Amino acid sequence: MELLVRYLERSNSISTALTQDVIKEDNLRDDLRYYFMSPCEKYRARRHLPWKLAVQILKIVMITTQLILFGLSNQLVVAYKEENMMVLKNLFLKDYSGVDEDDYSVAVYTQQSVYDSLFYVMDQYSQLGRLSVGSLSYGEDGDGNLLPLIVCKEYYRRGSEDPSGEAHDIDAQLETDCMSHDPKTASQWKTQNSSYFDLDFYRLVDIKVTFHLKGINLQTVRYRELPDCYSFYITIIFDNQCHSGKVKLFLDIDVQSSACQNWKISGTAEKNTHYLLLFDGFVIIVCLTSAVLCTRSIVLAVRLLQRFSRFFRENYNRKVCEDDQNEFLNGWYVLVIVSDLLAIIGSILKVEIQAKSLTSYDVCSIFLGTSTLMVWVGVIRYLGYFQKYNVLILTMKAAFPKVLRFCCCAGMIYLGYTFCGWIVLGPYHEKFEGLSRVAECLFSLLNGDDMFTTFAQLKDKNTLVWLFSRAYLYSFISLFIYMVLSLFIALITDAYETIKRFQKDGFPPTDLQKFLREQKDFPVAEEASQTDMRIRSSLLCCCPKTRIREEEDVAENMTSHL
Repeated sequence: MELLVRYLERSNSISTALTQDVIKEDNLRDDLRYYFMSPCEKYRARRHLPWKLAVQILKIVMITTQLILFGLSNQLVVAYKEENMMVLKNLFLKDYSGVDEDDYSVAVYTQQSVYDSLFYVMDQYSQLGRLSVGSLSYGEDGDGNLLPLIVCKEYYRRGSEDPSGEAHDIDAQLETDCMSHDPKTASQWKTQNSSYFDLDFYRLVDIKVTFHLKGINLQTVRYRELPDCYSFYITIIFDNQCHSGKVKLFLDIDVQSSACQNWKISGTAEKNTHYLLLFDGFVIIVCLTSAVLCTRSIVLAVRLLQRFSRFFRENYNRKVCEDDQNEFLNGWYVLVIVSDLLAIIGSILKVEIQAKSLTSYDVCSIFLGTSTLMVWVGVIRYLGYFQKYNVLILTMKAAFPKVLRFCCCAGMIYLGYTFCGWIVLGPYHEKFEGLSRVAECLFSLLNGDDMFTTFAQLKDKNTLVWLFSRAYLYSFISLFIYMVLSLFIALITDAYETIKRFQKDGFPPTDLQKFLREQKDFPVAEEASQTDMRIRSSLLCCCPKTRIREEEDVAENMTSHL
């Protein structure tokens, strides 16, 4: 009797343990199914509102609106700077045609032309108040005094030339001689300092004229924004380094913007600025909420992966394969978090710019533009829940490793052509003058753009270089368009065909999918070829939905979860 009691107690304890294991397994399976559901399926299953989806939709609308508003303001700033660059060139460069000749603005070829151009700058500067139709004025220091105009000559320490042109005596050490004058007396310089402007062109390397102007951008007031004040640090260079008889004139501008002091504007500009600041603050709150929700999802996914790994190790004495582990590592959440951080930084910079504490328009536009790009790319995640819209994502994931390896090999050939074209054709062709320009020109040729112009612009002044250029361009176009580009397209086409075949015949099930379908057979993974492994790692994370059974539907949704 005692043995029977012990047997029953032992049976009850075993059944209780088995029941607990079954409950634990069912709970894990339910949690996994719920995790890999789409937002709509989660709502139908447990009536949980899709907060992340709602926040993402709201964030897309707000960030895009913020980008458009800032873009309009940034365009006004850039247009103001470019127009002032054109104004200053027309004001201070004698005989400026309105278009730069090459990398310089104007070139002079006689000594008298150099003197005329130099004195022209001084005369125009002294008459700035009567000439300019804009808001330009002389720069001032902290005490309100006008900043001087500075003229500097840089020349060789010693230099002489025999009239026959055969004897030269040059000391390569450079000396600089500068003088500064008040803007109001600039017209008297050439008479009071005639000896300074007696130029020895054989020793002369360059002349630099620097001065400071200031202006105010009033066009923002029409758009209910506070104006910006600008400081223009202008340098005009007479470049004679080559001593070829051609003196090049450059006009460089360093523009700095700041908050206008003692401004007073009537109307709704200040009120409108407050509304924009509140809007930017709300954008920051929405992005913080989105980042917190996505971080929470990543933490839950890691915990769920740990539970699943522990269950497999305890019940099947196996490790979870790499494909199944990657299912829990959702790269879309990382993308959303990064875009949120960029949007927050960009919004803070935008607030500081609107408050006139900062003037980093370009930095702010980079942060806002990149965040908007990532936000819109993140929309693909929700389209991936639908099989017909999921082909692009699957094809990109399947083709990316092969395309990356292919681009590395093709890039070596591309770099070889880049260096070769720069060293040989650079002195004779404007599109090959720099390494970056060579790379851009070859990329245009690769896409079939501007081919005839590239051939025609190289004049046959040097027969050897002209013949080499033909062989160089014909070989590059034939190699990259007919072979490299065709193979590149073939790799993507092959991946697309593979995806279509798997969508038609079904994806090979992983251990995670079998577990969700309540299949108990988990055979030891057989050794596969490298090609098969690449296909599995590229494709098994996204599989189409089927409607045969509810469990299969959830499992397939899991593989579509990115």
